[in-house]
Amino acid sequence: MILRARPTGDKGRWAVLLLVAAMALAGAGFFAFQAVQRFQESQAAASESDVSAGGSPLPAEPFVLFRNTASGQAYGQAATVSLSDPAGARAVSGVDCDRTYGTRSAVICLRTQRGLVTRFEASLYDRNWQQQRSWALRGIPSRARIDRTGNSVATTVFVTGHSYAGAGFSTETSITPLGAGSESGSLEEFALVVNGEKVMANDRNIWGVTFVPGQPNAFYATAASSGRIWLVKGSVSERTLTAVYDGAECPSISPDGTRVAYKKNAAGPLDPHWNIAVLDLASGRETVLRETASVDDQVEWLDNATLLYGLPRSDEAGDSDIWQIGVDPAANPVLFIEHAWSPSVVR
Repeated sequence: MILRARPTGDKGRWAVLLLVAAMALAGAGFFAFQAVQRFQESQAAASESDVSAGGSPLPAEPFVLFRNTASGQAYGQAATVSLSDPAGARAVSGVDCDRTYGTRSAVICLRTQRGLVTRFEASLYDRNWQQQRSWALRGIPSRARIDRTGNSVATTVFVTGHSYAGAGFSTETSITPLGAGSESGSLEEFALVVNGEKVMANDRNIWGVTFVPGQPNAFYATAASSGRIWLVKGSVSERTLTAVYDGAECPSISPDGTRVAYKKNAAGPLDPHWNIAVLDLASGRETVLRETASVDDQVEWLDNATLLYGLPRSDEAGDSDIWQIGVDPAANPVLFIEHAWSPSVVR
C-alpha cells in the first residue's frame, strides 16, 4: 500500500480557515467586551436626576418617600426628597423596593427576589435603614401602607394575575401589627357585609388598605365579589368589612379623615380606564377629577386639598413619574417628581 502525502493546497486552506476562525472569535470577544463595558458604564452613569449617596437616615424635615425609577445604579431603590423641594436632589437608600411606604420612624418595602426560585417578601426598616423585620409574601407586590402611629402595616399582593385590569386576578391583603409580631390574618377571612347581609362567595378579593387617622382599629379598603366592587370600612377587632359605597378602588383617606380618594373605572371590566374620584364621607358626594390618563395606582394625599399618584411613562418601559392634582374639580394635573413611583408624604 502506498501512503500518499496530503496536498499542500489543503494545508493552506486549513490554515486560512483557522486564521479566519481565530479572527472571528477575537472580534466576538472584542464586541462582547464592548457590550459589557457599555452596560457597566450605563449602570454607573449618573441618572437624569441628582442623586446623593444612599444609607443616610430619613430626613428630619418633612419629606416624600418614593421608589426611584431614574436610570442608573439606584434604579428601583427607595429614595427621599425634601417636601419643600420635590424637584431637588434625591437621597437614595440602597434598599430595593417594588412598592414602599413610610412614616417618620419606619419604612415598609415590598420586593421581588429573583433567582432560581422567585420569592416575594416584605421588609420593615427603621429611620436609619436598618432592617427590623422581614416576612414572606405569597405573591407579586401591589400595595403597602403603614398607619400614622407606626403600629400596623398593610400589604396587598397578587396571588394570581399581575394587574387589576380585567378578570382572573386574585389578591391577598393582610394587616400586620408591628409590635406584637403576629398577623391579623388575611382580610379575605374577615366577614364581608353588604346591605346588612354577609357575602359568602368564594371569589372575594380585598385590596388597597388605608388606615383611618386617629382610629388605629379602623381602615378602608376595596372589596370585590361576583363582578361587584365596594368601598368597605374595616374593623380589625371585629374582623369585619362593611360596604359603604360602590365602585371605589384603592382608597386613600385624607389627613383630616373627612374624604376618601380612589380610582373609579369609567370603562368596561375587560379594558378599564380609571379616573380619580373623591368621596366626601359626610355628604356622600362624589367628585371626579380632571386627570384624563388612566390611573392604576393608590393615590396619596399631599395635603387636605391635593393628591399624588404615579403614572408610567409611555416612552420608556419601567420608568414613571409622580403627578399632583387638586381635589377641586377644575384643577389640572401637574408634574410633581420625575422618575418616581409609590409616594408617601411624611411631615
